[in-house]
Amino acid sequence: MQAAIILFPGSNREQDVHDALKRATGKEPLRIWHRDSELPKADLIVIPGGFSYGDYLRCGAMAAHSPIMREVKERAEAGTPVLGICNGFQIVTEAGLLPGVLLTNKTLRFHCNDVHLRVETSQSVYTRRYNAGQVIRVPVAHHDGNYFADPDTLDRLEGEGRVAFRYCSADGEIDDASNANGSARAIAGILNAKRNVLGLMPHPEDATDPLLGSTDGQGFFAALAEALA
Repeated sequence: MQAAIILFPGSNREQDVHDALKRATGKEPLRIWHRDSELPKADLIVIPGGFSYGDYLRCGAMAAHSPIMREVKERAEAGTPVLGICNGFQIVTEAGLLPGVLLTNKTLRFHCNDVHLRVETSQSVYTRRYNAGQVIRVPVAHHDGNYFADPDTLDRLEGEGRVAFRYCSADGEIDDASNANGSARAIAGILNAKRNVLGLMPHPEDATDPLLGSTDGQGFFAALAEALA
C-alpha cells in the first residue's frame, strides 16, 4: 500500500501519521507539498493535522484552495481513499469533500487530552478492524473541532450509516460531559456517500505505540493496510 501525505504551511502532525502508516504497512509514505499540481499514484491520500495557513479566515479554508486539492478531489471522486485528520477534517469539509463545518469548541478553549470514541460502523476501509459499538481511546488536540451541520444533513448522515465515530464515555454512553467540543450529535468523524473519504477530529495516529499511552489506533491503520494491500 502506497500512502501520500499532503503538507501545507503549518502542518505539524505529518510525522505522526507517517510513523503510524509505516508501522502498519512497512512502506515509506510519500510527502507531497501543497503547491504541487500533480499527485503520484497512491492507494491512500492523507491530510494530516496542524494549523494550515495559521488557521486564518476559517480553519482549512485557505488550504482547501491549494493547487494539490484539485487532484485530491479528482482522486476522491474516482474512489481513492482520502483521510482527513483534525485540520485535515477541516480542510476536506471546506473543500466540499464532506458536508458540514468545524466551529470553535463550545468551551472556547483549545482541547488537548485523551477522549473515548464509540465506533459507529465497521463498514469502511478505515473501521473494518473494529466492531460497531466498540469504544477506543485516542487523543484530541484542537480549538475548532465542534462539528456542525443542518438537521437534514445530520439525519442523512445517520440514516446512511455515515457517522464513523462519536464522542462517548468510557462505557460507551453518549453524554454532554464526553462531548466537550459541543459537536452536533456527538459526531467525531464522518464518511462521504461512497465511504472512501473519512474526516475525524481525534488523532488515531497518536494511539499506535505503547509509548504514546494507547494502542487503540492500531486497528485503524491495520484496517487500511489490509484493505489496500
